[in-house]
Amino acid sequence: MTAKNKEHNMSNQKIKRDGILWFLGIVAFIVFAVSSATENYSNGERIGFITKFSNKGRFWKSWEGELNLTQTGMNTSSLFDFSIDNDTESSYIISMIDSAVNNGWKVKLRYHETSFKNWLSNRGETDYFIDNIEILDKTTLGNNHSEESNSVKGKVIDTIYVVIDKAELLKKIEKSSK
Repeated sequence: MTAKNKEHNMSNQKIKRDGILWFLGIVAFIVFAVSSATENYSNGERIGFITKFSNKGRFWKSWEGELNLTQTGMNTSSLFDFSIDNDTESSYIISMIDSAVNNGWKVKLRYHETSFKNWLSNRGETDYFIDNIEILDKTTLGNNHSEESNSVKGKVIDTIYVVIDKAELLKKIEKSSK
């Protein structure tokens, strides 16, 4: 065997060794990804008003929604995107969410988050899947009139903070009194 042949064989062995290492690395990654995939990565509850709910998707149709979160009775600008799991689609949850959207009800959504279980988005567009819905307040937003009497009842649906500058207020009072 000549030196050139030995060098060529060593080069082929290095390429084979590198190929085997790459293959083992890919297999190790796949094993790690599959073993770390979990159905219940996290569980929780969110409270607010559902602002969007629709059945959409290019390849797999799924129910998707958006919850406007509330904190201590106030609406916030925080939104929570959620899905109804195509694998365990519940007609009860879908109809209750649809009613909550149409009537402006305040709801509590119980959900679970998956990890590495929705790669193709075939179960829904998000990893947050609704398990249960609880209606907290069926009073429709903006419905301040009592059906029993003609009196107007108030209901706080949001909070606004107003800052009053005392000096400016006194100037306006002085101007109006002259």
